Amino acid sequence: MPTYRDEALVLRTHQLGEADRIITLLTRRFGKVRAVARGVRRSSSKFGSRLEPFNHIDVQLAQGRGSLDVVAQVEAIRNSDLGADYGRFTAAEVLVEAADRLVAEERSPARQQFMLLAGALWALEKDYHAPALIVDSYLLRSLAIAGYGVQLGECAGCGQREVGWFLPQTGSVCCANCKDPSSVRLDEDSRRHLGALLAGDWATVEASARAVARRVDGMVVDYSTWHLDRALRSLPFFER
Repeated sequence: MPTYRDEALVLRTHQLGEADRIITLLTRRFGKVRAVARGVRRSSSKFGSRLEPFNHIDVQLAQGRGSLDVVAQVEAIRNSDLGADYGRFTAAEVLVEAADRLVAEERSPARQQFMLLAGALWALEKDYHAPALIVDSYLLRSLAIAGYGVQLGECAGCGQREVGWFLPQTGSVCCANCKDPSSVRLDEDSRRHLGALLAGDWATVEASARAVARRVDGMVVDYSTWHLDRALRSLPFFER
């Protein structure tokens, strides 16, 4: 079978038979790939521990006849230790589930999504920022890459600059005259925080009051749930 090699992030795994697993990968060049890792659940497996979720790996894959490729070789680039901390672990679960949902088509290049996820997992590993802030920023930016970026400049209905409401369904701001019953209040501090999360302006993000961050977090959850069609299963377990 023809083989190819790529850098990848492990999104999730499923048991297959008595000793195998199906591994879902987000690769740098080929997008999302699902592959069978044969014998990986045996204690004698040479690379079982390298194929755990959140790990960053260099993997060689053999092209399968159907939708599943076959893992031929794995080298670790970065083994994750996020499982040692519940808060960071549940945050990482949100990240990889969102990536899996947003990169829906298999073997379709998604380099920007790969780079963004790799950076977010690295930030969690190094504890650069609070997990909730990393998750909110990641959701906003990954949705923007997928074509669902929030619009914070002017009212989506009439175009005026004086806005005070946010509509999760459209990811846009609106004025008092154009808001509808599902709109939520958006004060200037929340608008600034939302924009900073989207831009990766961490100095501004971390200068925000906790109440502002919590208010915006609710908006981000509503916005991402709407555009992902259903709630992320991992969100209720995410310890903020």
